[in-house]
Amino acid sequence: MFQRMETDDVSVREQLFHNRVRETIICVLLFTCLYMVSYLILTHFKKTAEFVTDDAEDATVNKIALWLCTFTLSVAVCAVLLLPISILSNEVLLTFPHSYYMQWLNGSLIHGLWNLVFLFSNLSLVFLMPFAYFFTESEGFAGSKKGVMARVYEAVVLLLLLALLVLGIVWVASALLHDNIARKSLYDLWEYYLPYLYSGISLFGVLLLLLCTPFGLSRMFSVTGSLLVKPRLLEDVEDTLSCTTFEEDSLSRKLKCGNTSCWVKLNVEAMNKEYQTVQSKRIALEMRRKASPWQRNLAYPLAMLVLLGLTVMCVLMVCFNVLELLLDETALPRGMEDPHLGMASFSMFGSLGAAVQVVLILYLMVSSVVGFYSSPPFTGLLPRAQDTNLTEIIANCVSLLILSSALPVFSRTLGITRFDLLGDFGRYNWLENFYIVFLYNMLFAGLTSASLIKTVTWAVQRELIRAFGLHRLPLTVSRSTVPFRLLLASGLSKIQ
Repeated sequence: MFQRMETDDVSVREQLFHNRVRETIICVLLFTCLYMVSYLILTHFKKTAEFVTDDAEDATVNKIALWLCTFTLSVAVCAVLLLPISILSNEVLLTFPHSYYMQWLNGSLIHGLWNLVFLFSNLSLVFLMPFAYFFTESEGFAGSKKGVMARVYEAVVLLLLLALLVLGIVWVASALLHDNIARKSLYDLWEYYLPYLYSGISLFGVLLLLLCTPFGLSRMFSVTGSLLVKPRLLEDVEDTLSCTTFEEDSLSRKLKCGNTSCWVKLNVEAMNKEYQTVQSKRIALEMRRKASPWQRNLAYPLAMLVLLGLTVMCVLMVCFNVLELLLDETALPRGMEDPHLGMASFSMFGSLGAAVQVVLILYLMVSSVVGFYSSPPFTGLLPRAQDTNLTEIIANCVSLLILSSALPVFSRTLGITRFDLLGDFGRYNWLENFYIVFLYNMLFAGLTSASLIKTVTWAVQRELIRAFGLHRLPLTVSRSTVPFRLLLASGLSKIQ
């Protein structure tokens, strides 16, 4: 009997060992794929001159910094995929509960992914990205031997000083908010101060998402419209294209005359900008003329309807979450230790609802990125193909990591999904505060609704004015002063 118990213990240990090896292999393969994709993205935007230089030391430093940025970007992409992978894994296990080929997809694997993403995201934010910036800017201490190691020593010293400064600020903040706890936990760095710092970073990321996402949801309409061929009401494309071509030829002749100094008072720079504008307009008109009727008249309205439907669905789900917060305290975001995958669907509509949740989460992330790069303080960070220096790449990776690492908390706080937060993601201090969560939901619903109404009404008004030819009116005539009967008379004359 004793031998049988010993055999059972050995088999259990072997099973645990095999499970751990399998989970490690899956995580390594997933992260390797994301790392390769991130490296291709960064090499597309990096400035080649910084990596092909006569100074071998600078080239080596830039390559190491680029590897750290690639690691950070891959962690950011993995953070975006955390909730979609978790939700889809649960639905797959519900659909195939006894499948032998799905046994590797379990709660332990998902929980491990959440822990790894939390660890690597905070490691990148607190250590790797500051080190990469200091490393690229350092030159070595005065009097020391020049080389890569001298720059490493300087970057490490600066990083330690920055860490002491940040920990001091965290201690002061905790002492002001929780005096007794801060005094008792003065030497408890790992159990109190680092989680407190992570909680503050997550709150900053969620607030940044609150500001960027509603603006991004409204900007998605114009961004999508710029990628598709817009149908124009009451417009003759051939006539407009011929006029634009004639205008482009005229500007081209004037530019040639200005370059040969025929006109002394000619503002060549302003006319060059006007020529580029007219040229881009001509290219857009040619694309519209070459587009098929289905592409010209169906693709754009369908895309706008899909964006409108997704945005309205987000607002309705947030409003429903607000009602749940008022009626049930369990609607607050919380953490769980064991995900219990394959037990029940996280959506009341089953697999279809889970798929909608995944689409909405990815849509919110894309909208937040669009809103972030469209905001006036961050427009300068927009990367340019083959023309983005290393400092801008570091800033972009940090910004994307802050947004993506806050996405699971953001989605759960708004009630987009019912999948509770795993690991340390659910241990933030402010998640249990009803007033913060309630006010956050109300602000998101209000800002998104206001942005959506403004975008739709202004877009309809702009298209009507362009269709009736009123955009050619003098600038002194504002759109609000144009009477409705003038719009109607212009429209009837166009139709006739």
